[in-house]
Amino acid sequence: MRLFVGLGNPGAQYRFNRHNVGFIVVDAIAEHYRFNQWRQHPRFEGELATGMIDGEQVMLLKPSTYMNASGSAVLSVLSFYKLHRSDLTVFHDEIELPPAGFRVKVDGSDAGHNGLGSITERIGPNYRRVRIGVGRPIHKSQVEGYVLGNFTTLDMEWLSPMIDSIVENIGLLTRNQDSSFQNKVHVALQAAGFGKRGNRSSPT
Repeated sequence: MRLFVGLGNPGAQYRFNRHNVGFIVVDAIAEHYRFNQWRQHPRFEGELATGMIDGEQVMLLKPSTYMNASGSAVLSVLSFYKLHRSDLTVFHDEIELPPAGFRVKVDGSDAGHNGLGSITERIGPNYRRVRIGVGRPIHKSQVEGYVLGNFTTLDMEWLSPMIDSIVENIGLLTRNQDSSFQNKVHVALQAAGFGKRGNRSSPT
């Protein structure tokens, strides 16, 4: 079994926040692959949905804790189902990448991301992260308001094709083909007019 975790904050007021892009991604996966309905599990402090992707059983988790306590839910699910960190993939926003930036990595710094910090504190650093670039404001004091702000209409020009490609190619992650998965998403973004580093491509 694979565990795919989307990071975000619970509540309708946060639904379209940049900080909730992890929730947005796992919702899209659940819908496309017709997973069973999301169910709240108090034992795990989160909502769970299960289904099959390319013959592999996958569990999706949206922690119901707030972002900075996400590790509690992740640890509970891993422990109950006797899963390893190698079975875990976390989808999250990344302010250190520009909008439309996209990276898959295992291990590394949490770069001040409270959700990742909470998970790392509970289970250690060696797990796969899918980093979705949302950019950052000029001043550090504006970061909280920025990530808790909603995606704009302009953001949807890159976010929609990115999510579509993630969903279409997610089976590559279940087979540990991280580089192929990342490249497929980059190709989709380039086709939508965004360069490999997330910047909009120029015709000149």
